[in-house]
Amino acid sequence: MKVSSQEEESNMDALTKKRGKAIAIDFAISGAVNGIVEPLLRKKLKQEWVHALVTPTVVFWGLEYAQLKTRGQTVGQKVAGIKIESADGGELTDRQILKRLAHRDSIMALEWWKERGQDMGAQMPHDRYAHTFVRELKQ
Repeated sequence: MKVSSQEEESNMDALTKKRGKAIAIDFAISGAVNGIVEPLLRKKLKQEWVHALVTPTVVFWGLEYAQLKTRGQTVGQKVAGIKIESADGGELTDRQILKRLAHRDSIMALEWWKERGQDMGAQMPHDRYAHTFVRELKQ
């Protein structure tokens, strides 16, 4: 059975929306954790730039890394019904996770802008860089 290009676009849009939902949930959780951690760190670190840039990034990356390593999904990904998988079919490696995080939170937006309008539902620029893809789970 051949899938029409309109159906493929609809599937891509659905996966992209699920990815957006997942990261929004993960940002909310990270923000809550950051709200707890930051006041504790303020007693030791007085530099405002640390609290504005470093702490939120470390908390977000740390939570995502720990969840992907221990459970294979973040809370947001579980709720959205998606999972990040290695392109070679194996377990996600430390290197893949860190490459994905660094690329997504740095130059991915520029690459996405250059490629906008193309089908990127399962594999966005940071996925290609880390040799990963996102799969929709059966609900």
